[in-house]
Amino acid sequence: MSNLTNIQPLEDFDWEGYEQGGAQTGQSREDQAAAYEKSLTGVADHDVVEGTVISINKREVVVNIGYKSDGIISANEFRYNPELKVGDTVEVYIENQEDKKGQLILSHKKARAAKSWERVNAALENEEIIKGFIKCRTKGGMIVDVFGIEAFLPGSQIDVKPIRDYDVFVGKTMEFKIVKINQDYRNVVVSHKALIEAELEQQKKEIISKLEKGQVLEGTVKNITSYGVFIDLGGVDGLVHITDLSWGRVSDPHEVVELDQKLNVVILDFDEEKKRIALGLKQLTPHPWDALDPNLKVGDKVHGKVVVMADYGAFIEVAPGVEGLIHVSEMSWSQHLRSAQDFMKVGDEVEAVILTLDREERKMSLGIKQLKEDPWENIEVKFPVGSKHTARVRNFTNFGVFVELEEGVDGLIHISDLSWTKKVKHPSEFTKIGEDIEVVVLEIDKENRRLSLGHKQLEENPWDVFETVFTRDSVHEGTITEMLDKGAVIQLEYGVEGFATPKHLVKEDGSQAQQGEKLQFKVIEFNKDSKRIILSHSRIYEDAARTEQREARKAERAAAKRPAKEQQPVIQNQAASTTLGDIDALAELKAKLEKGE
Repeated sequence: MSNLTNIQPLEDFDWEGYEQGGAQTGQSREDQAAAYEKSLTGVADHDVVEGTVISINKREVVVNIGYKSDGIISANEFRYNPELKVGDTVEVYIENQEDKKGQLILSHKKARAAKSWERVNAALENEEIIKGFIKCRTKGGMIVDVFGIEAFLPGSQIDVKPIRDYDVFVGKTMEFKIVKINQDYRNVVVSHKALIEAELEQQKKEIISKLEKGQVLEGTVKNITSYGVFIDLGGVDGLVHITDLSWGRVSDPHEVVELDQKLNVVILDFDEEKKRIALGLKQLTPHPWDALDPNLKVGDKVHGKVVVMADYGAFIEVAPGVEGLIHVSEMSWSQHLRSAQDFMKVGDEVEAVILTLDREERKMSLGIKQLKEDPWENIEVKFPVGSKHTARVRNFTNFGVFVELEEGVDGLIHISDLSWTKKVKHPSEFTKIGEDIEVVVLEIDKENRRLSLGHKQLEENPWDVFETVFTRDSVHEGTITEMLDKGAVIQLEYGVEGFATPKHLVKEDGSQAQQGEKLQFKVIEFNKDSKRIILSHSRIYEDAARTEQREARKAERAAAKRPAKEQQPVIQNQAASTTLGDIDALAELKAKLEKGE
């Protein structure tokens, strides 16, 4: 209470004016309102003006534009500028001077957008460094807010290093350089990488100028590709080609190194102009051929892994960086060259024998068939002459059939040894490739690794029997099965075939015999060795006619020797008839006359 006693009223306070709504200044309320309005900035909706930030919190930014009330802007519109602070001047767009709540509505985003296109073009022209807010990921890169415009940041332009995780950049504010603008579509492309490339370029020149071939440097694995590994040498990159990663074969560089790994590399070569540096990793270790067991020699067995396959053979890694070739001819004793893939595949563990070894040339040839016994060493024991076997048909020629009795043991069945009776023009008429066929060993050629085989010899030679059946001048029934230019093939009994020339196919009425006709044929030639039977149909009636003529001439000669008085009746009888019966009667008469009867 004691404090209140010390308060003194103003001596010149206009109480009457106060009661009437005025102030102690003596001005009317209307005058004061007008003076207040003059003190405010004159603004209109949709204007872009500058304002001062007077407060900031997580949700909103309050901006004073000199108006009767302050404007509120969402803090999200300032995400691109995390360094915003109270007192900063910002551009704002007046959306509404007074909403239903009497609030001044401002937008910083629209203010930026209103002048953004001019700004981005000016930034491109002046190579200006600008700030942008990375909003989100998109295909191939990121979307960046620049002056309120959505610009594209390609993934390759984020950093000089390859980016493995794009998401870590979302929500960040970074500096950029505008590198391209499409005026028609209003597309903007920005780059962060461009800001640091100029500096790196100078660093690269300095580093490369100090490089020397053979120099060993420490580096960090920056990127791994299918063809090699990029190493960061501290501002400049070098490439370790896949062939220089290890003395052994490398199918994937990930097998040898991993990202961000630190390792020592040796400089193999570099190009100052192109700024290319070739590095090596395997060169830091001795060549494995130099460390190969000095006691290893031809004939020794080695174990290895198939690392590369080709049609002609397989490369076997017997030690890291030491390989030997197994040629396909050394994979099997078989003389039928096949693809090496028929015997093994990449990754197989194999045992082999060293065939050749050249340490100076660093070459080695191997074989696996040598681990098995050569089937030709004791061929006469397993396949003696006269022995019977089942073989697989491998190939045909015009003169016979090549067969395989077992792996590495081949033989030939001559076309003439396929059948006793059938005339085989080509082996394909008799059998098929891949089929089994029964054979008998006829002859062994060990030096040339070839067997002479027969198939028909499994049966007795029927021509021994045919020799007694198809005797010369014997007559048999046959069917013409094939007509040829030089004659016809005739099927006889017992499955045997004969042959007749065109002149022997003329029938008694003068017509020519045709295919499919069944006729009588006379054997005019039989050759057991060449298995040939020559036949004739026309000879049958021709021989009968000749026999008749011979008998007639014989009768004439007999009649000529008789007395004159007895010749006339004979001549008359002969003239009257020349049958075979009459000829026989004449012969009998002649015999009686000679005996004097």
